[in-house]
Amino acid sequence: MASISEQLAKLGPAAFVVKAIIVAITGDALLLAFILTRRAYRKWYFAKRDARVFEFRQKWDALISGEIPFETWRNKSFDRRIVETIALDALDAATPLEGARLLKFLRTSGLIEKRIYEARKHTGWRRLRALVALGRTRAPEGIPALADALRARDKETRLAALRGLSRTAAPEAGKEILTWASEVGLTVPALPLQSALIQCCVERPQILLPYLTHAEGPLREVLGRVLGEIATPSLGMDLLRFVDDDIDELRGAVARAMSHVSPGLALDVLKDLAHDTVWFVRLRAIVSLSDLGDPRAIPALLQGLTDSNRLVRLRAAEGLVEFKTEMTSIFDKVAASGDRYALHAYLTALENADLSADLELEITTNTSLDNESRARLLEVLHGGALAPLKSAALTTRTTSALPQ
Repeated sequence: MASISEQLAKLGPAAFVVKAIIVAITGDALLLAFILTRRAYRKWYFAKRDARVFEFRQKWDALISGEIPFETWRNKSFDRRIVETIALDALDAATPLEGARLLKFLRTSGLIEKRIYEARKHTGWRRLRALVALGRTRAPEGIPALADALRARDKETRLAALRGLSRTAAPEAGKEILTWASEVGLTVPALPLQSALIQCCVERPQILLPYLTHAEGPLREVLGRVLGEIATPSLGMDLLRFVDDDIDELRGAVARAMSHVSPGLALDVLKDLAHDTVWFVRLRAIVSLSDLGDPRAIPALLQGLTDSNRLVRLRAAEGLVEFKTEMTSIFDKVAASGDRYALHAYLTALENADLSADLELEITTNTSLDNESRARLLEVLHGGALAPLKSAALTTRTTSALPQ
């Protein structure tokens, strides 16, 4: 009987086709075997993990309190990963009291120290995983290891360290990020850096000011955006140096922070910023003027009604309708402005605040208005269109109540 080789030799060139078919069938069979084996292994692995997770859950309180010795699970990598994952997931949603208990468990069991070691000594994906896990613990002792990773050559490692520091939300982590950024500049995308700084500096925004003063270029713009998000009234005097800054975000931060500063200091600053060339700076200034609730802000808000940006007009109108004792006087000036966009913004704000009926009643019962002025204001209110009138001549008592 001829061998397989001899049989193939008789086929001539067709033997190459037969061999290719055999190789393809063999390859497909091996691939199918690998897929089935991998699927069976994963099924076994997840079943084993689910059973172990259930077992740990049943005795979780005893486990984290130390009644169950740590040695029973800590030296087994499979069990250790499960316990750490459960603890970190619980820490994310824990109350302050429960969070302190879980953090104590992570410390006494040595899991935090293990992650610190891995973050400093390992490389590649193991280091990335350690950095993210270390950040999730929010442990202060992990901040130095995360800060060291910021200076790694690999960009992915730097981003993982940045995410880890962001999860701590600690001012100390913010200082480390600011120190690193001031040394090397903007070496990571702006958005992750901005997000991390907002998370870490929101409790103590004043730590941002020294770095912002000396920052330049793109980094200064990022820090300006961060300050615009976290600025508080306590920074009022310190922010005055940025009123005329070239960075739009810094001027916007000043406008935002002025909302709770004393009106004597804030009004002049906000009136200037309400005429800024950048629309969102004007918007923040108008919002802050509205939040002040001071009648002296009414003229600036009236000017905001004629702004070229729709959002600025709407927020100015929302601020004006809050002055309920001055509704007739304000509406008179809006109608006399001759700007239909200002009128529509004010009427929209009135309707949203459900104050249209109140204004109508006030106009109808206002004895300071003559019949002609009352009729014209009611026509504008009902028709939503400007009437050909100048300012309705209110009496001295009503007009004098409105700041000039």
